[in-house]
Amino acid sequence: MAVVERETRGPVAILRLNRPEAKNAISPEVSQTMAALLDEIEADPAIRTVVVASTGDVFCAGADLKVVAQGRGLEIGRGKGGFAGLVTRDFPKPIIGAVQGAALAGGFEIVLSCDLVVAADDSRFGIPEVSRGLLAAAGGLIRLPKRVPMALALELAMTGDPISATRAFELGLVNRLVPKADVLDTAVALAERIGENSPIAVRLSRKLVKEAAEVSEAEGWKLTDAYAVEVFSSGDAIEGSTAFAEKRAPVWKS
Repeated sequence: MAVVERETRGPVAILRLNRPEAKNAISPEVSQTMAALLDEIEADPAIRTVVVASTGDVFCAGADLKVVAQGRGLEIGRGKGGFAGLVTRDFPKPIIGAVQGAALAGGFEIVLSCDLVVAADDSRFGIPEVSRGLLAAAGGLIRLPKRVPMALALELAMTGDPISATRAFELGLVNRLVPKADVLDTAVALAERIGENSPIAVRLSRKLVKEAAEVSEAEGWKLTDAYAVEVFSSGDAIEGSTAFAEKRAPVWKS
């Protein structure tokens, strides 16, 4: 049984964490498998977006504590992409998290690594590492204070208490809140909607939004000018405008 299953639906690749008996905890094998699958997807121009989902009733409970108890915890995040093969990776295609059940510890850190998130209305999110004598070392303590008010980031980090899906939605950590049965289909539909657009325009718009959050407005304008030249040079700008005038679907060149 593969610890990560891959499914392809048209231009969308679905990667499912597949260790339901272990609450989809991340082991070194899971991280290595995810990294290899993402390598394949990155090299495949037919795949426009990725959905990260899971089997079973828990999205991901974090690191495999059996591995940690053996003193091998650092092995889980040692390869390409770090923890889950994802959290430190500069992946060029949009990634959507499809969350059902609990996304705790490293599971929440995987969610924070995704560009967009669709969650079941009964899911939960949190970083309980402090209650186990651990540190949320897969990006949660870096990304949370950039996504939520500092006081809340500190509360989550120091108490280890989770928040509900509704609260996560209110905070903007979740894009769509749906019944559990609709999570995957909603995430795929969102991925397909993104995939209808120009690949290069999506890639550089995504890149600019992320980079602009870390730089001054003046530097943001420089990045905008550089990326605009690249997009307009691809031919998609002409194709998009022509298709609009001709009332047809565009055939992207990038």
